[in-house]
Amino acid sequence: MSRRSAARRNEDSEFREFALGRFDQLYRSACMLTGGDTHLAEDLVQETLARMHAIWRRTTWVPGISTGKRIDNPTAYAHGVLVRQFLTHQRRRSSTERPVGELPDLPAGPPDDSDLRLVLIHALARLSDRDRAVLVLRYWEDRSIEETADILRSSTGAIRTQSYRALARLRPLLGERFGDLITH
Repeated sequence: MSRRSAARRNEDSEFREFALGRFDQLYRSACMLTGGDTHLAEDLVQETLARMHAIWRRTTWVPGISTGKRIDNPTAYAHGVLVRQFLTHQRRRSSTERPVGELPDLPAGPPDDSDLRLVLIHALARLSDRDRAVLVLRYWEDRSIEETADILRSSTGAIRTQSYRALARLRPLLGERFGDLITH
């Protein structure tokens, strides 16, 4: 066995470990971005992981090594790829139709987290793609304004403004449920 094939096998093993360890996190974020469209979320995660695999060998993931392109945080990089894939997909849509299911009546008692999550997903689905991406990055993934600006290739001022306006658009969609989301 040559050193090159052993190194390639090691890289493939590292990537497989990365993909398995990050799949659930990427999928949850993709579900939030797509407004609950699980099929599209799966497609976006698959495309993200395919793009990550394509650059995996050409990239240095360990800080301090000078070969290849250096990226300090592969997880953050993957989330950036996911958001850009989502925005690209939304721009390419040939139709503006979106599948929407009816939200069932919620029980009268205090809602559990899954009910709140459904309400949030349906409300996010009614926002623009860019607003949804900003809110998911800032508040679901808990990214800083700077990280969000970097991922979306925008200025920090634009992200601040867009976050403020997107939250203002989201509040009426959540109605009374908004208070429940804050307290949980």
